[in-house]
Amino acid sequence: MSPVIFEIFGFEIRWYSVLILTGIIVAYSLAYMESKKFQIKKEFLFNLLFWTLIIGIIGARLYYVVFNFDYYKDNLIEIVQVWNGGLAIHGGILFGLITIIFYTRKYKANTWKILDILAPSVVIAQAIGRWGNFFNSEAYGSVVEYKTLVNMKIIPQFVIDNMYINGAYHLPMFYFESISCLIVFIILLINRRRKYVKNGEILSLYLILYGIIRFVIETFRTDSLMFMDLKVAQIVSVIMILTGIIIIIKKHRKPKLDDLYNKIDESMIF
Repeated sequence: MSPVIFEIFGFEIRWYSVLILTGIIVAYSLAYMESKKFQIKKEFLFNLLFWTLIIGIIGARLYYVVFNFDYYKDNLIEIVQVWNGGLAIHGGILFGLITIIFYTRKYKANTWKILDILAPSVVIAQAIGRWGNFFNSEAYGSVVEYKTLVNMKIIPQFVIDNMYINGAYHLPMFYFESISCLIVFIILLINRRRKYVKNGEILSLYLILYGIIRFVIETFRTDSLMFMDLKVAQIVSVIMILTGIIIIIKKHRKPKLDDLYNKIDESMIF
């Protein structure tokens, strides 16, 4: 299986890049449709997502490079070659979150509501983007027997066939994470329509659910970023889960009808 779709004038078009771009387009489309409900101007959302995307990608790459610096210090030119893989989602989330906070405060918008609008978009983009790892033969798990993969019944045959890497079959952790993110996406959409859901609760649910998923996924991955003897993604996942729980607790201390997500906020109409 080749990570390259085709080559034109010596320039390679890779599956990884195309799938990341597809995830971005889908994410923006969903966020735009939801933002119209709150009368948020298209220009505000586009500019917000433009800067969040740029800074988020830079953050995702820097995060990955920092924890693999022993390699990149001798291969500096490869730091910018993101099309070959190496974007850490936790770095993208962190830098993207910081960008959103600064941008919404600058324009005096409701940060919690914006984050709730974007949370489902982020997780569906993750579900799509994970397939880029498939074509790059990365983000796989521990060695297993062929029959183990077949007996799971939930893994497509073409995925199983391409999990034969370095002389052995591996668990397709990218696939499990992609499916899990799709399920989280559906859960977020359903919860977002609850009558009394508060601003910040959808973000919290994302942090908790994805934190749990990624913690489990990392248990089986063999290419995890490490800090000493600990898997960085598991540390960050625990922080995400605890943060989500704290936010929900604080939000539920408010009166039932206060700070509702599905209520149009006049401060959001620019």
